[in-house]
Formats: sequence, C-alpha cells, structure tokens
Amino acid sequence: MTLLVISPDYASHYGPLAVVARSAQEGGRRVVIATGHSLQSRVKAEGFEWRELNLAASSNSGVVTRDASIERFLTATRQGPLDTIRYQAMQRQIDLLWEPERVVDSITSLYRDLEPDEVLVDHVSFGSTLAMYAIGGSFMTLVPGHPSQLPVGKERYGIPAEWPACMRPDPKELRDVEQLADSVTAAFTERWNSVLAMLAPERPSVEDAFRVHGHRVLYNSVSSHHSAVRSLDLNSDHRFVGPLVREETLPENMDSWRDQKDNRPRIYVALGTFLSHRVDVLICIAEALREIGARAAMAVGSMSERDLGPVPDDWIVSRELPQVAMLRYADLAIHHGGNNSVQECLGAGARQLVLPFSTDQFANAADLERAGVASVLPPNEMSTTELVEAILSRLDTVKPKPESRMTKDSVIEALFE
Repeated sequence: MTLLVISPDYASHYGPLAVVARSAQEGGRRVVIATGHSLQSRVKAEGFEWRELNLAASSNSGVVTRDASIERFLTATRQGPLDTIRYQAMQRQIDLLWEPERVVDSITSLYRDLEPDEVLVDHVSFGSTLAMYAIGGSFMTLVPGHPSQLPVGKERYGIPAEWPACMRPDPKELRDVEQLADSVTAAFTERWNSVLAMLAPERPSVEDAFRVHGHRVLYNSVSSHHSAVRSLDLNSDHRFVGPLVREETLPENMDSWRDQKDNRPRIYVALGTFLSHRVDVLICIAEALREIGARAAMAVGSMSERDLGPVPDDWIVSRELPQVAMLRYADLAIHHGGNNSVQECLGAGARQLVLPFSTDQFANAADLERAGVASVLPPNEMSTTELVEAILSRLDTVKPKPESRMTKDSVIEALFE
C-alpha cells in the first residue's frame, strides 16, 4: 500500500506530516513525500521517497531571513492582534492559490504515476486540496494548527475561535475584521471555483473553499483541551491524533541542560520561525530570566546574541535548538502559541507561558488557559515585572503529566481503516 504525503515546503508544516508518515512506513506502507527542494535532504535523510512538488513561491527549512514581507508582518504584530489578523486576511487574497493550474497539473501527474492507496494533504496547502478535489480522488486532510483552521459552524477562517482572557478585542473592532474575513472568503472561493470550472468542469463548485477537506480530517491536537461546544460540530470522521511529535535526542554538547545540580529553573524560549524577529520581545524575556536567575535555552533565529544583553555562561543561545529534546527537561517553556510548540510542550509535560501574536495562536492560548496548563500574557503590553511575576507564578504550579502520543497502530487505523 502506498501513502502519498503532500507537504508545503515549510519545516513547521512538514514536521507533523512526517510523524504520520513514519507510523505508516513502520507499519509496512510505502511512503512518498511530495514537497519542495528546501526539504529534499531532510525527507531523504529520514528515509522517505521524495518527489519534487512546488506549492508556493517561498519556502523555509526552519530559519528565515528578514525581508520586506516579514517586516510588514512584524509591523502588524506590533500594532496589535486585530491589525495582525487584518494584515494576514489581506495577504490571503494575494498568495493562497499560487499558480493553481500548475499545482493541479503537477499533483494530477503524481497521482496517476503513483496510484496511491491514500493521500494526506496539509489543510492550509489550498492548492493541494483544490487538486485532489478536482481529481476526485480519495484524500485525507491534516489540520496543522488549531482545529479551527478548518472552520465549522459559524466560524470564519483566520478569525480566532476563542481569545485568551487578557487579549479579548473590542467587539465593534472585531466585527470590522470579521467583515473583512467574509469578503476574503468570498473572493477566495470565487477564484477557487473559477479555476475548478476551467480544470475540472464536471466537479461541483463549493460554497466556502476554506472548508473543503478530505473524507477524513486529522487534527494535530489533543481532544481533552478542545472546546466541548465546538466538538458538537465535528463528526466521527474528524480524529484528534495529536500530539504529533517527532523523536529527538539531546546533542552531547547540550548535556548540561539535563543537570539539576541547583534549584535554578530551566526555562526554554522560542517564538517560532517568523516571530523570532520580534527582537524587542526576546530582549524583554532575557531581562526577566536574568532577574530571576534562571538557566535559559533560547532559540533566537537570525537575531544576534549580543542584542540580548549580558548572557550568563550557562545559557544556551542559538539560531535553532532541538526543541523536542530540550522540552523534556524544561521547568517552563515560553513560546508564541504556534501549534507545533503547543503540542510538543503537551507531549513533554512542560509548563507553558504563551505570548500569542497572530491567527490560531490566540485560540491555542485560550484552549491552554481554559485547561489550566498555561498562563498567557499580551506580548506588546507586558512589562519585565509582569513577565517575572507570570514566570514565577507558573513555576509554582504542578508540572503537567505528558500527554500520551498515539501509537503507530492507532495512526495507521486513522489512515487506512
């Protein structure tokens, strides 16, 4: 049996897909991963077959260089949550269906060549979903972020399903952004249907292209932290398979991170691929960690370590860090609420302090806050003093038990039953 996995050329999206692919491969299935060149060496090193497939104009393998597009995004995050959501909504009108005719043609050729028994598609790779819908072949959808990335009920794509208590927006301002989201959805769906009519006129048009999914939906999330009200809108073909966390070993040169020879807390810090460019927030975090005398591990992307101020000798500061391995020994993780970070913290049983900036990060923060496993602060408004208090308060809580990962057999059952 063959599983074709279609992945955007982004490390953060590839990771959860690869965990599913590994279970299928260990279960005796042939796995082919179609993605771009920036992930080619990683796919092959992990023992999968690689096929070239370009799904977007950009790519990243984990660290990105600051450019004009990222600068505009960072400017929006500094202005606040609704400005960020507004900016991202406007961007969706530009880049969500990149060269759809070529993408559909490439995936159609792959599908005919491989004749896979099943296809797994990343939900936010909308060109891939369009291709599989146009082909009319069987496929499944993996939702890489918060479950509300696939809207149900009255939800809107790109608008948080929930907000953490400290960041709830003004209702009138939120309605204005919701209206923008509605117009983006209408324009996106119109474009989707026009491409579909040209390439596969026999296939029916859709009412909302953001809601199109395969015959089964897999969420990289833990069901116990999902809103009970929202769960009422899901059927039996929607499966929670998180946390989808890769295996990772702590490198020998970071062995000191395991040590508990003193009572100083070990605090892991990462703000993700793009938000590591929020140097002001990383500097504030570093100041707070120095004040409480913590041992720190900070993933800072392309930021210069010098910008953090004095770095104690036992801190680990690097462009990238083995996050999964380090979280196992962390007393607290400070992160942005991206879904990979959330799931990896849950899998490690790490306390969490979330500083959300955009999109589904707010919904993730709200879920964790409701479950009592994280504290949340608004990153633009927090002071060093407030951050210190939040860190100490969260450290004073009982460390959560690690969430159980799905077994290989359970993943295979979700894929092939």
